[in-house]
Amino acid sequence: MSMVSERQSLFPGLRDPGETEAIRFDERVLSYTDLAGVTANLAERIGSARCVAVWGTACPETCAAVVGALAAGAAVVPLNPKLGRRELAHIVADSSPELVLAASDFPAPEALDGIPVHHVDLEARGGELPEEPPEEDAALIVYTSGTTGPPKGVVLSRRAIRTNLDAVARAWEWTHRDVLVHALPLFHVHGLILGTLGPLRLGGSVRHLGKFSSRAVADELAGSATMLFGVPTMYHRLAEDAEQQPDIAESVGGARLLVSGSAPLPAVEHQRITRLTGQRVVERYGMSETIMNCGVRASGDRRPGYVGPPFDGVELKLVDEQDQEITVSDDETVGEILVRGSNLFTEYLNRPDATAEAFLDGWFRTGDVATRAADGYIRIVGRRATDIIKSGGYKIGAGEIENVLLEHPAVAEVAVTGEQDPDLGERIVAWVVPAAEEQVDEDALAEHVAGLLTPHKRPRVVRVLTELPRNEMGKVMKKALQS
Repeated sequence: MSMVSERQSLFPGLRDPGETEAIRFDERVLSYTDLAGVTANLAERIGSARCVAVWGTACPETCAAVVGALAAGAAVVPLNPKLGRRELAHIVADSSPELVLAASDFPAPEALDGIPVHHVDLEARGGELPEEPPEEDAALIVYTSGTTGPPKGVVLSRRAIRTNLDAVARAWEWTHRDVLVHALPLFHVHGLILGTLGPLRLGGSVRHLGKFSSRAVADELAGSATMLFGVPTMYHRLAEDAEQQPDIAESVGGARLLVSGSAPLPAVEHQRITRLTGQRVVERYGMSETIMNCGVRASGDRRPGYVGPPFDGVELKLVDEQDQEITVSDDETVGEILVRGSNLFTEYLNRPDATAEAFLDGWFRTGDVATRAADGYIRIVGRRATDIIKSGGYKIGAGEIENVLLEHPAVAEVAVTGEQDPDLGERIVAWVVPAAEEQVDEDALAEHVAGLLTPHKRPRVVRVLTELPRNEMGKVMKKALQS
């Protein structure tokens, strides 16, 4: 038995396990007793290894591998199975894992040559769990997407994960009685830390769908599931299917909490979900370096376009282009989000230069820009590098224009960017995926925006696409549009 208090234990439910369901993937189920035994076995196998890679396929072996490595006190490097050879080789060379944990059908790529592979056996059981590792030890090394250079390893401590999950649980009134359903990747903060480690810390249950389908979500929520974590793409598909199948809408309407993250949920999708199900989606804001920063409370005002106030333990401020703090809360003045608190990462692995550059007087520079309402609610406008357009002397947020364009019946999907213009500095460009059987009229879209916002925010160019480039979390990759 660990000498640390239960409150400091990352997974108290494994220290005194019962037969409550912990993890389910279709018919593959692990109770807390099962998971505790598998975890103890894996911890024995991992031994004194300080860094362990986990091949992040959507299966119970991945969940068990992460929990087992954390119990052993090793830092976990979750690997995206879709990584290209170059990125995978970089991550392996940078993090130097001593062991790879994977399911039995794992096809080891060349980049992992020379690293021992341990196939996770869910039937194998061990004895006692090791003592709880120190709180400041590295728990996860999550690699960024590498949009501005090679991926960086974000080192997250056990304390950061524990305190942040507890703050999120308080905000969402999330307890061991909740059953969470999701279909998110298990190599990102959203699906792994929030969606998997979160329920396990609370002693609750997680149902992973393997891959998203509206029918599977509805079936779970019609049963014992109480919460859904998703990204905007999933909620769009859910709304589309609920339009055609009222029983899906009814099942989703029975959820205790619907949460959206990883990218802004358009206001039109908020409204569709509410109209169809009676539910108002909760939005939250986080990133690899900070886990969760802000979130609308379960009992709070779930208004579209806002990610609520900061979670407990997180301080947030907005600064202007001269790094001066913005003190007004007028929901108009745009500034970069800076945060500090127990949720912050420890460092970028092997990158003291990048770590130092990311901070300003102890505050982490998120690179995200937002406004703040009078009640402290934060509204994300976009990324500083891609979503702030300086046109005709105005500083314009792309997200505001995107939300308005999505209200037009001819627009199914849209991304707004800026491009160089000799007169305006930057012109506003709308990349539009048309709705079925609709024709895109550039002038009509410009007038639509000018009428609902202001004329200087109208798109000067409209480009029609069959689809927007997105990553595995559903985020639009605007760099690909601009290249």
